[in-house]
Amino acid sequence: MVSAGLEIVGLSLCVVGSLLVMVACGLPMWKVTAFIEANIVVAQTMWDGLWMSCVVQSTGQMQCKVHDSVLALSHDLQAARALTIISSVMGVLGLMVTIAGAQCTNCIRTEYVKARVVNAGGVIYILSGLFVLVPLCWLANSIISDFYNPQVPASKKREIGAALYIGWAATAMLLIGGTLLCCSCPSSGNSGYSVKYAQTKRATPNGDYDKRNYV
Repeated sequence: MVSAGLEIVGLSLCVVGSLLVMVACGLPMWKVTAFIEANIVVAQTMWDGLWMSCVVQSTGQMQCKVHDSVLALSHDLQAARALTIISSVMGVLGLMVTIAGAQCTNCIRTEYVKARVVNAGGVIYILSGLFVLVPLCWLANSIISDFYNPQVPASKKREIGAALYIGWAATAMLLIGGTLLCCSCPSSGNSGYSVKYAQTKRATPNGDYDKRNYV
């Protein structure tokens, strides 16, 4: 029962974490305009994402433009694209592996093998969390460095957007959920009752049973 509870909680966290990774990947709010000048009344706000850039007017209107070329993007955005997609794919793969070995399914009959498959799903989810953590920290470091760099104009300075915070929350869920799945250790392979078959008693040539069969 304890291992089943760990599987349910761990799988729930991992599924939510994978969904948040996909949401963060699609959101354009990775970099947001920084308001650091004296005039706080601005006409527009700029959002930079992995796939598009958006301009939000003070009236509430928003216009977005998809990035024309991948090679024209900065190295951190290119890496973020690749790693978040890999993390999303690994999240789907981890879900399939974990469900195949879950105790509530009959895809695999042997309990020991099922537990090992669930552990493998947990490892996949942990790797998925690490894959998405790398671009998040990379972009955050780049944003903070440019913000405090006096050589960068104020108009080009950005702040950490909501997508990064969503990604960090997703990373925490993936790491915690994957660890719980790995902790659902299988019981010892020899825990079941071993069945020993006694040798069939053979009759002697004269029709009597061998005396060695009697204790």
